[in-house]
Amino acid sequence: MNAAQTKPAADGTPNELFAALRGLLLAYQSELSVVHDEDGHFYANCRKLDAKGKAQFFGAVKVSGRKHSFHFMPVYDFPELLVDLRPALKKHMQGKSCFNFAAPDPTVLEELQGLVEQGASRYRAVGKL
Repeated sequence: MNAAQTKPAADGTPNELFAALRGLLLAYQSELSVVHDEDGHFYANCRKLDAKGKAQFFGAVKVSGRKHSFHFMPVYDFPELLVDLRPALKKHMQGKSCFNFAAPDPTVLEELQGLVEQGASRYRAVGKL
């Protein structure tokens, strides 16, 4: 199975949640350096290096059992992006830049997509993307 496919869940259905979360980050693939792209694990850095010549983390999706962790660094660097977060998405937050999900929710994923768009835009504005 290649990285473009999704690993089947225990019941044999494709892992739609992982595919949806991964897709939110892949929308910026041309500006990212993908470090890991395999079943249950996607990790990407910004293509532009920081002032010390190191890669800047952008985002990741990691599956651990039924839990899907979505890490998104722009909300750590720009916490004001979280000020207007609706309760439905906010309840998925754990830590400063991580969201945990157990099942797909189109409304929550749509809000998360908007957050990713805002974060990518902020990274572009400061020269990280």
